[in-house]
Amino acid sequence: MAKMILICGPQAVGKMTVGEELTKITDLKLFHNHMTIEPLLKIFEHKSKEFQELNSLFRQQIFEKFANSDKYGLIFTYVWAFNMQEDWDYIKSIFDLFETHGGETYIVELEADLNERVLRNKTENRLQNKPTKRDIEWSEQELLNSVDKYRLNSEDGEIKHKNYMRIDNTNLSAEVVAKMIKDKFKL
Repeated sequence: MAKMILICGPQAVGKMTVGEELTKITDLKLFHNHMTIEPLLKIFEHKSKEFQELNSLFRQQIFEKFANSDKYGLIFTYVWAFNMQEDWDYIKSIFDLFETHGGETYIVELEADLNERVLRNKTENRLQNKPTKRDIEWSEQELLNSVDKYRLNSEDGEIKHKNYMRIDNTNLSAEVVAKMIKDKFKL
């Protein structure tokens, strides 16, 4: 009956870093989205059919094995495009899997000022864990372009999940945010 904690928000908002801090103060395990992306990009192009299929397959297998395990819980980080129905469907499928196995699901939505996110895009921890982000010029441009193309934070009242919290972490440390999550959801 493993828990699933989704930490979502735009690029460089701090999802992985908050997840890392949350693992330090709980028994949760972190599965940040680049854990499948980075190895696959060494073999396949990001937009290729092979990349998309394998990325989806690897994640699905991890979710299934974890949902069926006796482990405490999993943190998954994801850039959720709220204006894309397929992203809503994807999150629902993950939550359905965990809930079908008796697990509880949680959504933590992070938001931060765009200027702060541009700064965070260059942090040592991010670049160490996400090699594709080391091309700072490309990464920053992708971050800025996404603002016009996708809605990466929900609208007020849009998420109706019972275990939901939204945090503006522009001026909060990852440690403080992790403690807020732990306390709110009693993890």
